[in-house]
Amino acid sequence: MVLLGTGGYHPSNERQTACMMLPELGIILDAGTAMFRVREYIQTEELHIFLSHAHLDHVFGLTGLFDILHEREVGRVVVHGDAQKLTDIQQHLLDRSLFPVPLPCEWQPLDGPTSLPDDGQLTYFPLVHPGGSLGFRLDWPGHSLAYVTDTIADPQAPYVERIQDVDVLIHECYFPDSRVQLAQLTGHSCATPVAQVARAARAGRLILVHANPLSRPEAPFDIDTIRRIYPHVTAGYDGLEVVF
Repeated sequence: MVLLGTGGYHPSNERQTACMMLPELGIILDAGTAMFRVREYIQTEELHIFLSHAHLDHVFGLTGLFDILHEREVGRVVVHGDAQKLTDIQQHLLDRSLFPVPLPCEWQPLDGPTSLPDDGQLTYFPLVHPGGSLGFRLDWPGHSLAYVTDTIADPQAPYVERIQDVDVLIHECYFPDSRVQLAQLTGHSCATPVAQVARAARAGRLILVHANPLSRPEAPFDIDTIRRIYPHVTAGYDGLEVVF
């Protein structure tokens, strides 16, 4: 897996917004402003894009599909997500007054587990976030991955049961502990609860994403606080390749 975009809200000089890709499987998680980077990693004849929700920092990159696919041998692109969110994207972001040409993709509402290449399976679960969001778990024989972004981390939250014993947990960490009230207001996570979630889930490894673009570029996450609770943590950055 490669982290193409690890920022939140809006892009910065250091980070584009949310987009992760498993190139050898043609799987993309979220389509933020980093989506343009997909083009250089394409290895498959199909691309399957799974959207956590419809906020712009997670879907704006869909508007670049024509350039992403230019001179690439991709015969099919499928965008998966909550049915209402897919409708909202088509009616608003892709309204003819804003984007005059239909995108070269299919729209497929999530309806239960989804089969993945190499005998894998994707399942999803609701997250607490304004407007609603989804987390994803991807399982294959022998290894697993969970992607949790845009939510209020809480070790008692129902989603923690859905990510038990994953090899890699990719989790948002937007605020330091000092901004807990703002985190609650905006539906994002502070450092200590993220660490507690990883520990409660018995995750093999935690990777932090969805950094606040106003944070210090050299230290966007409060990783020292997290490491005291959960030591197996990595600060994600654009271009990081994750092996699991």
